[in-house]
Amino acid sequence: QVQLVESGGGSVQAGGSLRLSCVASGRYGGYCIGWFRQAPGKEREGVAGLYTVNNSTYYADSVKGRFTLSRDKAKNTMYLQMNNLKPEDTAMYYCTAGPSCRTQALVSYWGQGTQVTVSS
Repeated sequence: QVQLVESGGGSVQAGGSLRLSCVASGRYGGYCIGWFRQAPGKEREGVAGLYTVNNSTYYADSVKGRFTLSRDKAKNTMYLQMNNLKPEDTAMYYCTAGPSCRTQALVSYWGQGTQVTVSS
């Protein structure tokens, strides 16, 4: 069993920054730990993730160059630094763990989510 607790969401103006945090507990070794988001009326999409097996990372094209993952192993925490935010980044962001950080059907665990709102 894996537990995921997100924090760090909020409201910013376009061009601003936010940092999301995800504290993971349980046996998540071998999984991809990452972030999905869901905007109103849209399907959930994989935003970014880190594969703990080989430390490779994944970023969706829409966030490349703006979002950056980092990890503090001692704190079991994954961070998503989001810079140059755009109104289209507005969504509920979920921390996830599972075999994939790209395919929703392959996510095993979900956090409760944290809201990010970007105003123009």
